[in-house]
Amino acid sequence: MMQQVRRWLPQRAIVIVADSSFAALELLWSVSQMPRPVHMVTRLRLDAALYEPATPYRKGQMGRPRLKGKRLPTLYTLLADPQTVWQQIRIQGWYGGTAREVELVSDTAVWYHTGLLAVPIRWVLVRDPQGKFEPQAFLCTNLTVTPVQILVWFRRRWQVEVTFEEVHRHLGMETQRQWADLAILRTTPALLGLFSFVTLLANQCQLELPLRQAAWYVKPLPTFVDALALVRCLFWKSRLFQTSTHLTEVVKVPQELFNCWNALLCYAA
Repeated sequence: MMQQVRRWLPQRAIVIVADSSFAALELLWSVSQMPRPVHMVTRLRLDAALYEPATPYRKGQMGRPRLKGKRLPTLYTLLADPQTVWQQIRIQGWYGGTAREVELVSDTAVWYHTGLLAVPIRWVLVRDPQGKFEPQAFLCTNLTVTPVQILVWFRRRWQVEVTFEEVHRHLGMETQRQWADLAILRTTPALLGLFSFVTLLANQCQLELPLRQAAWYVKPLPTFVDALALVRCLFWKSRLFQTSTHLTEVVKVPQELFNCWNALLCYAA
């Protein structure tokens, strides 16, 4: 898939952000060796074997060229070392849309495992000064980008995960009951397109329904559930609840009661 996208967009910079299952040396090496590389950002194991770059091959040197240099301390070791110099930064738009203070340390290295290819990477080790999340590490196959940019790229992956979760929960993706594979292949893109349609339409309209709140959680902004309820309300009003503009004094149901029923149905549908 990555090779095909690169053929379609030969001049565009492409950055793939993925979870730890894509942190495979064969994959990272293959995408970094393309004529115009596709850069990847993913998680990195804290016990990964990192090395210094190999010394340049000298003319007349006997034997095969070296793949790696001296072994470097693991990220576990750096995490426990009191001599490690941490940089404190503030990341805007952290998970949940809030700003977050984190500490990081970063460097370049060669990731190597016996029998596999050596991949140059930039690694970023992150910890929370308040200790609210476990230390974690990330890698990028582009050695020239900044550690903050790597974190920003990986943070954007959260919106993708939320999108798939919302489409699965509220629009029924991956629960289709077709028998034919082609029908399933048609339905999934249609549901993702429906998610985009609902989001764009709700974004252009003012939120007429009150945001549903819970006793344990204050929701300052609408979620996809609110957007879906708003779009349902708009369609129902235009198709089912239109009244004559010349008989405005005729009210069969009090407006306040009607709005209450409408809101309940929009969220329950």
